Amino acid sequence: MMSKSTFSARAIITRASKMHMFRALQETLGLNFARQIGIRLRSTFAATIFIALLAFATSVAAAPSYRAPAQDAPANQGEQASATLAEIQVTGSKRFSSDQIAAATGLRVGSQVTRADLQAAANTLAQLGPFTDVQYRFASQPAGVVVQFQLADAPAVPVFFDNFPWFTDDQLDAALRQATPLFDGSSAPEHGALLDAMANSLGVFLVAHGLPGTVSHVLTQRVFSNQMVQEFKVDDAGVDVASINFSDSLAQSDRGIHTRLSDLIGRPYSRTAIELFEFEQVRPVYLSHAHDHVTFDPPTTAFTGADHSRVAVTATIEPGPAYAWGGVTWSGASAISSAQLTALMKLAPGDLANGMTVDAGWQAVQTAFANLGYLDAKVTPAPHYIDAEKRVTYTVTIDQGPQYRMGKLVLSGLSVEGEQRIRDAWKIAPGEVFDNATYQEFLIHGINEAFRGFPAHYDKIGRYLAKNPNDTVDVMMDFE
Repeated sequence: MMSKSTFSARAIITRASKMHMFRALQETLGLNFARQIGIRLRSTFAATIFIALLAFATSVAAAPSYRAPAQDAPANQGEQASATLAEIQVTGSKRFSSDQIAAATGLRVGSQVTRADLQAAANTLAQLGPFTDVQYRFASQPAGVVVQFQLADAPAVPVFFDNFPWFTDDQLDAALRQATPLFDGSSAPEHGALLDAMANSLGVFLVAHGLPGTVSHVLTQRVFSNQMVQEFKVDDAGVDVASINFSDSLAQSDRGIHTRLSDLIGRPYSRTAIELFEFEQVRPVYLSHAHDHVTFDPPTTAFTGADHSRVAVTATIEPGPAYAWGGVTWSGASAISSAQLTALMKLAPGDLANGMTVDAGWQAVQTAFANLGYLDAKVTPAPHYIDAEKRVTYTVTIDQGPQYRMGKLVLSGLSVEGEQRIRDAWKIAPGEVFDNATYQEFLIHGINEAFRGFPAHYDKIGRYLAKNPNDTVDVMMDFE
């Protein structure tokens, strides 16, 4: 509870004097208990410390040290009247201390503050990004005004440094900690002014070392983990990749990987770009050799010239063991038997668990259900690695979802004859189970056959499956 000023005449205030004092409060503070301006001003304490606020208003209006000079005094002193700030209280955050948050408000204990200053401080906290649901309230004490900020921690994501080859992550973390009080060394908000402050701090740090000082930030997704991160990047860093060395012999000897190295060599250095290359070009090679547990460490760099404009990159790969296929156990499927699903995997017990073949098997299972009208079927595989035997088994849960039937065929962009040709060639009758294989075949070959000998002109076909609550699906095609 906020402490409240005492007011000895509280018990004998008449209705008329209450109205008079309330008007004085409005004129002095411009305060409306029910009003919310940007950040909500909580008024739950209004009934209990109404007199305290009156006392504060009276002191601001009457005390010479708080009053604006008599000459040229503004007609409305509510926003301008000031009082000494005695204390800043903060509640609600689990990530930051009260002192850290108080410092971020820009307020200083002992200084003169107005109501507008308190509102501005609350606005500042809300706009920074680390906090949500920011509210404040205040009361007067003999020593001055006590303000309390009530807030909650906003969602936060890890920080990722993309192209700072001159420094380690620990050095960048330390620089941010020193220059940005609300950076805790591991995470940042998803949005807000604090991110610009962090980028500016990194820019100042770079300039102090004689380096390019423009840093930007973007909320993005990491390649391997799919985790959202706040990525900081040096704009126009002026550092290109001179070479890439892989720590593992498989990557070193694979011709396909080396054919694609031009995607990176000679281009601007970027950890994100290297991770994407590892995921799209290197990882499939390891999966095809049954290294299902392959991991990629963060790349390391070494400058190759005195001008520090090129780096040699070392990509460290931990291949892990090559696993044998130990089989799969299915649950949740009724439309397709376990034996039929196992046959779709194209692997026998003891075969190398080729990761690309395994992934293709899950896709084949998904397609098999779609061909039976189960367009929403979900296939969730869970691997179980038996390292002592270098064998992997899977438990797969299937949620078939509803079985869809054919609804309407909706066509646009065709002449009358062109539309009739498409309808005549369409193979799935209304009410029949929707066969996705038939649908895909029609898109690839059926349309061309329907227009054989007919002067139809279109550049592309927009297509969409509209699922209805009654478990029918409408096929929509737009010929452009």
